Amino acid sequence: MAKLTSSQPHVVIFPFPVQGHINSMLKLTELLCLANIHVTYLLTVQTHARLLANTNVVSRYTKYPGFRFQTLPESVSDGNAQSMDILLNLYNSLKTAKGFFRDLLVSEGLKNPVTCIITDGVMRFTLDVGEEIGVPVIYFRTISACSFWSYFCMNKLVEAAECPFKGNDMDFPIKSVPGMESFLRRRDLPSLFRVADINDTGFQMWLTETQQTVRAQALILNTFEALEGPILSQLRTQIPNIYTIGPLHAHLKAYTKLEPASSPLSQSNSLWEEDRGCIKWLEDQPLKSVIYVSFGSLAMVTKEQLMEFWHGLVNSGYRFLWVMRPDSITGPEGGQEIPAELEEGTKTRGHMVNWAPQEEVLAHPAIGGFLTHSGWNSTLESICEGVPTICWPYFADQQINSRFVGEVWKIGLDIKDTCDRVIIEKAVKDLMRDRNEEFSKSAIEMAKLASKAVNEGGSSRSNLNKLIEDIKSMCNLSQHA
Repeated sequence: MAKLTSSQPHVVIFPFPVQGHINSMLKLTELLCLANIHVTYLLTVQTHARLLANTNVVSRYTKYPGFRFQTLPESVSDGNAQSMDILLNLYNSLKTAKGFFRDLLVSEGLKNPVTCIITDGVMRFTLDVGEEIGVPVIYFRTISACSFWSYFCMNKLVEAAECPFKGNDMDFPIKSVPGMESFLRRRDLPSLFRVADINDTGFQMWLTETQQTVRAQALILNTFEALEGPILSQLRTQIPNIYTIGPLHAHLKAYTKLEPASSPLSQSNSLWEEDRGCIKWLEDQPLKSVIYVSFGSLAMVTKEQLMEFWHGLVNSGYRFLWVMRPDSITGPEGGQEIPAELEEGTKTRGHMVNWAPQEEVLAHPAIGGFLTHSGWNSTLESICEGVPTICWPYFADQQINSRFVGEVWKIGLDIKDTCDRVIIEKAVKDLMRDRNEEFSKSAIEMAKLASKAVNEGGSSRSNLNKLIEDIKSMCNLSQHA
């Protein structure tokens, strides 16, 4: 690699500090580093410590001399909250770092001028700072284009009296999100739309933050044109400069020509310790015989819901690999005894872990389906491997992702707002047996389109190249200013 000089571009990357956001923005970081761009990556102290404990990120990035981690003040944290509270607590905590962020950019600029800021698109204080000191800001929304567009249309829904909802009919059609009029229902809107009052803190936070996107120099989305083209066309009427550069995890593999035999640890950005015993267990299972179950890094289930899922999985008769985070069960300690038939069924056909190397699991030939919370990274990872999904969305953008999976892309089933063992059993049987050919065919076709997007000549590869060139142009402009 060429020797780094101060004339090379320097990007400060600032993710919202939760697993899904950190993961995709670290993958973008590595792609920029491969293009000889300096990167300073901001993290909370807690997140940095967890990355160090559970991955080899330090040794992985030492090959990029222009890269460094920068920790935020210790006071920035989620306060050990859960789920949506984590997001609101972090959001409020991050705003206190505005002065630190400004000082950092100025001091960084003295050593190596900051070309631009790539910041998570839910932190408008970074836009304020960028404008104040004259550094361009590019927003990165780590969610799908379809969920982002629904957030962007929040004002339209309020003006049309479609939000807040009147009455209890969650299947009532929604007509104020252009491009989705034919299939969107109330229950498919992101969970924060389910408020009695539009002055709700969470509703106002996302509405205000999303509207600020038009102030940014450009918008990066972790998606690809063949997947979300019609919605991207709608988005571009409001935000013309959009870089669609996903799926980022597949892009990085294609770009660096990573082979499946590469060390899995070398690709991990996990904040949890991954239990690799599940890969060994998968090796002993027949081809496409296992349904993988994971509800991501933030979703919570009650003990009652847990038992419904467990009964449904065991009663389906299919093998299952289930990720159950120790902090994912809500309610008081103790409680229900595990019925003997569940223990026996799990011992015979199941395997449970606290956390799994998900990309590797979904790529394993033994996996035939994925029961997921429909987080965007999980959705893209299953798409890239051609794995059909059963969607049980929990909150935020997941409701709309699951609708697109079931109704638009037709690569799986959407069972949102239900948690019943009979429905779960039937969904598993449909996905793995009765409708498997139908879903697998669609999923494999979509996987081919994803692969085409990130390889040479593909839309995402071209857009990544354009992003890199545009960053380098900003560097040249700032030098001649």
